[in-house]
Amino acid sequence: MTQFHAHRWIILALLLGAVAAVAGGVYRLGYRQALDSLAERSAADLALASDRVTTQLQVYQELAVLMADHPTLKRLDRAEARMAAQGLLREVADKTAALDVFFVDRAGRVVVAAEGVMGRDVTQSSYFHRAMQGALGTGYGVLQPDGRRAYIYAAPDFDVDGRVRGALVVVADVEDVEQTWRGSLPAVFFTNRGGEVFIANRRELLFWQRSAEGPGLSPPDGRQVALRAWMEGPHEIWDLRWSPYLPERALHQAVNLPQIGMVGEILVDVAPAQRLAGLQAAAMAAIVLALGAMLALALERRRTLAEANTVLESRVAARTRALSATNMRLTREVQERQEAEAALKRAQQDLVQAGKLSALGQMSAGISHELNQPLMAIQQYAENGEAFVARGKPERAGENLGRISQMAGRMARIIKNLRAFARNESEPMGRVDLGQVIASAIELTEPRLRQDRVDLIWQPPAEPVYAWGGEVRLSQVFVNLINNAADAMLEQEQREIHIAIETREGEGGARLAVSVRDIGPGLKEPEKIFDPFYSTKAVGSSEGMGLGLSISYGLVQSFGGHIRGVNTGDGAEFTVELDRWRAQGGTDTQQQDEVA
Repeated sequence: MTQFHAHRWIILALLLGAVAAVAGGVYRLGYRQALDSLAERSAADLALASDRVTTQLQVYQELAVLMADHPTLKRLDRAEARMAAQGLLREVADKTAALDVFFVDRAGRVVVAAEGVMGRDVTQSSYFHRAMQGALGTGYGVLQPDGRRAYIYAAPDFDVDGRVRGALVVVADVEDVEQTWRGSLPAVFFTNRGGEVFIANRRELLFWQRSAEGPGLSPPDGRQVALRAWMEGPHEIWDLRWSPYLPERALHQAVNLPQIGMVGEILVDVAPAQRLAGLQAAAMAAIVLALGAMLALALERRRTLAEANTVLESRVAARTRALSATNMRLTREVQERQEAEAALKRAQQDLVQAGKLSALGQMSAGISHELNQPLMAIQQYAENGEAFVARGKPERAGENLGRISQMAGRMARIIKNLRAFARNESEPMGRVDLGQVIASAIELTEPRLRQDRVDLIWQPPAEPVYAWGGEVRLSQVFVNLINNAADAMLEQEQREIHIAIETREGEGGARLAVSVRDIGPGLKEPEKIFDPFYSTKAVGSSEGMGLGLSISYGLVQSFGGHIRGVNTGDGAEFTVELDRWRAQGGTDTQQQDEVA
């Protein structure tokens, strides 16, 4: 009996050791895989933050380059000329949110400035010396006495003989640049050449200094902190228990940004990866323990049966055979069920992966198509703004910059609506001025129509015409229809698009109908025009994805409308039918339910 108990304890110890080894291996493997996934996401977050910072600072760089040769800054020898230049610089600073915009001569003296935050002499600055060499100068620093952080661009101004006569300096407010992405990502910061945190999405990290003793950061108050870092495979892990504002252990990644002279860095908490690996290890340990218990139970049963067979072999021979057959049948059933369960899990995983890939493909295709038109408008406005600046018309350039800002806002709204459409969501429906929606669509497509010499015949209604729908999505539908009509007429000399609003009687009562008609070759296969990826444009063209009408069909259907396309004999005509908004009959929510 004592020997039996000793043997059982040995088996138990071996089982626990095997469980610990398997669980440790699973934890290690799961932790490495979780870190790989975490590193990919954090690299994307760091790239996004870096692009935001560099893009926002590049606006001020382009401002400095464009304003350097402004005609108002060419003659500053008279007091009235300097006053006009100061007014211009103040207007530019106000519109761009720059801390200051000023002009310096070759001696480094500030001739005229919008605010004068940099003093009267900049001869000791590196960006000034760089500009005097005929190149774009950059710099950064902390302004006194208010302690504001500034990033500086200095663009040289050349005389008629090619010599540098001065420089236009733009001082950007770093805190204003941080406002758009602060708190939206894990801890992201940008260190300058001296290793000091100069830009961060966490204010408490500002002016921390990279330690000379190894990885990590030291607070600006001079406190000594313990620094420890190690490599987990290809990943660098920091021990950050010395900071209450950062995770205890974090994955550290960095990217060099030579265009702004800084290094972008990110710290991402590895606790979720550890928890995931721990759950995987615990699940595997439970499985191994269960299998071990089943094995131990089977061994115990065999031992008991063997002892009983030794004592009562003659009496229990038949029963032993029956029990053996039952045990084999149960073993086969357990194996079959385990195989069926494994096949079910594999099928479920395949279905989940297929669903993810399908959703990703729909969103990618939709976003690439829906953002094309605003991007074309932004490009056109940017080219117009550049032309106006070159002609000395800053007020017209400012208007174009304002339109670019409006287009960027509209793009954000389009992305929001595309995401809502992909997730089977919708913006709240309500009263929409149909004439204003069509006017917005015409405004978006006007540069393209003017470039392709397309005449648009549209008579806005004298009174507002209200329909039920979503303003942004409905505007995008008409943008798609107008662009498709223009595309259909590119191969002919005469190009006209007619847009009209009328009221039509139907089974559900009067409805509003908007028709978009062209004089092109018509529809080749009208029954297929709303199918996804159906297109008559050249294969490989950037405009031939075949999603515009399919998406438009879904958008119109989402707020109770109907869209159809027919041939008129002189071209194609698309008609969008919408429910008329009624002032009586309940609240917006009730009427929305009626449409649904």
